[in-house]
Amino acid sequence: MELKITTLEGKEAGSVKLSDEIFGLEPRKDIIQRCIQWQLNKRQAGTHKAKGRAEIWRTGKKMYKQKGTGGARHGSARVPQFRGGGRAFGPVVRSHATDLPKKVRVMALKHALSAKAKDGSLIVIDKAALEAAKTKALIAQFSGLGLTNALIIDGTELNSGFAAAARNIPNIDVLPIQGINVYDILRRQKLVLTKAACDALEARFK
Repeated sequence: MELKITTLEGKEAGSVKLSDEIFGLEPRKDIIQRCIQWQLNKRQAGTHKAKGRAEIWRTGKKMYKQKGTGGARHGSARVPQFRGGGRAFGPVVRSHATDLPKKVRVMALKHALSAKAKDGSLIVIDKAALEAAKTKALIAQFSGLGLTNALIIDGTELNSGFAAAARNIPNIDVLPIQGINVYDILRRQKLVLTKAACDALEARFK
């Protein structure tokens, strides 16, 4: 697969040949869905907590005698039936993370990249760099490229001026190649790769 390389100003800067083993697969929704679910499960905090009856600070004395009251039989006031009592089967602090084999994660990333390439939502630029961190100037360049909702992947290190200028633009995410992931690729309409990011992906999946 061959794609044209453009600059931030919208000018042509040659072309790049992308591997069909990474960008030319037929996307499988089931693999992509498994990876996204794994990511969302892993990032869930799991800090929710409710007190059980053993954790309630309240007397454990029997409320009233067993018989003769005409009411239901009750013992401790800590039980879930009463206001201020413990909760039955309430949430506890736990990890929501699930397991997913590394091979499946690698496959899901390839299929996500292939999905963007198949939809025509993949753009390759020569570099993501700005001399001055001016958000207004970067918005103008993005509008020229038709980028209003995009994920931009650069090389191992981000250009500080570009990252600072893009920070305040809504629906625009900028990540180094180490941070590329299936969820962020699919939550944005366009995927923008720099030439350095393409080279890094080729080397990563060799």
